[in-house]
Amino acid sequence: MGILSNLNEELKKAMLAKDSLKLDALRAIKSAVLIAQTSGKNSGEISDEESIQLLQRLVKQRRDSALLFREQNRADLADPEEDQAEIIASFLPPQLSDDELKNQIQIIITNSGVSGMKDMGKVIGMASKQLAGKAEGKRIADMVKQLLN
Repeated sequence: MGILSNLNEELKKAMLAKDSLKLDALRAIKSAVLIAQTSGKNSGEISDEESIQLLQRLVKQRRDSALLFREQNRADLADPEEDQAEIIASFLPPQLSDDELKNQIQIIITNSGVSGMKDMGKVIGMASKQLAGKAEGKRIADMVKQLLN
C-alpha cells in the first residue's frame, strides 16, 4: 500500500482544515481500499498495482459522472465531481505527457512488429500492461489508433 501510505495523514489534515470536498474524496479512497482489502481474493493487503487500478477506477467514475452532469447542464454537480477526481488523481504516479506516451507506444509497435490496424488490440494490450498507472486506457487506445493509421 505504498502509494496510499499517507492516506490517513491526508484525512486528518482535511478534517482539521474542514475541507469537505477533499474529505469526501479521501473517504471514497479509504472506503474502496477497505472493500478491496476485505474481499475474498486479498489477504488484508493490496499491492501497489491494485491500488493504482483502484484509484484509476475512482477517477474514471468521477470524470464520467461529471461528464453526464455537464450534458444535463448541472455544473453545480459536475464541478465537485471534477474536483474530487483531481484529488484522487494526485495519489497516482505522474502521468506521461503526450510526447512520452507517443514514444513509448512507438517503441512497443516497433518491437512487436505490428503491421497495421488489424493488430491494434494486441498493441493496446501490451501498452496497457507496460504503461499501467502512467496513462489512462482511453489515451493509450487513441494514441495507438493514431500511430497505426
